[in-house]
Amino acid sequence: MDILQAIALAVLQGVTEFLPISSSAHLILLPVIVGWQDQGLAFDVAVHVGTLTAVTMYYRKDLAKLISSWCGSLVGKGFNDEAKLAWYVGLGTIPVGLVGISLSDAMQEALRNPLIIAAATIIFALLLWWAEKRARERRHTITLNDALLIGLFQALALIPGTSRSGITITAGLLLGLKREFAARYSFLLSIPVIALAGFLKALELYQSNVAVSWDLMLIGAGVSAIVAYLSIAWFLKLLNRIGMMPFVWYRLILGVVLIGIFSGQTQ
Repeated sequence: MDILQAIALAVLQGVTEFLPISSSAHLILLPVIVGWQDQGLAFDVAVHVGTLTAVTMYYRKDLAKLISSWCGSLVGKGFNDEAKLAWYVGLGTIPVGLVGISLSDAMQEALRNPLIIAAATIIFALLLWWAEKRARERRHTITLNDALLIGLFQALALIPGTSRSGITITAGLLLGLKREFAARYSFLLSIPVIALAGFLKALELYQSNVAVSWDLMLIGAGVSAIVAYLSIAWFLKLLNRIGMMPFVWYRLILGVVLIGIFSGQTQ
């Protein structure tokens, strides 16, 4: 992998990680179009570090309040809104963790089939479309049941092409959350998930003893962090103005393109 490939993939990861358009679909499509080989596990770890840095920096003030309130709840200082939200983020992470652990390597590899990714891209675009059309935005707080349901929806994101942010925002809209709050909760929920995924990838990398190009890893982490931060800010700023439909149409087109490319290769 050269520096151009590293920058391109880092930009792509940074843009798509937090938008409801599926980063996995894009990271499969780009190398096929330009003829690149797989970027490798080490680079995956680097861009995960970058996107995790971006979301924690963007929500650093919120995280400080959530952690402080959560710690306060542990020592008997009560459960204010921030403490409840912190607990809900933790509880909402459990389903994806349990499902992720239960998936065998063979199952995970099978799910990376490009046609499965294309189908998931289209199916969950239509679900997002339905959620957007029937959305009744009433609430900017969540309940325990909301957190558990959104957590169950998030587990579907283990199917590449689903989009973790897309499926959790979809769940939030179906539950009657306001768009901006559904997106905020989705991004907060991403922090433990990305951290866990990055840790597992880093552990796998350590055990594999693969040589690492540290210069490219630093470039990947830095570029993905900057781009992801800007992507979060842009998305939240325009969310109420443009809604979810532009992302729905984009996903539908992307899914059709993936089917067009990969169905011919399987014949």
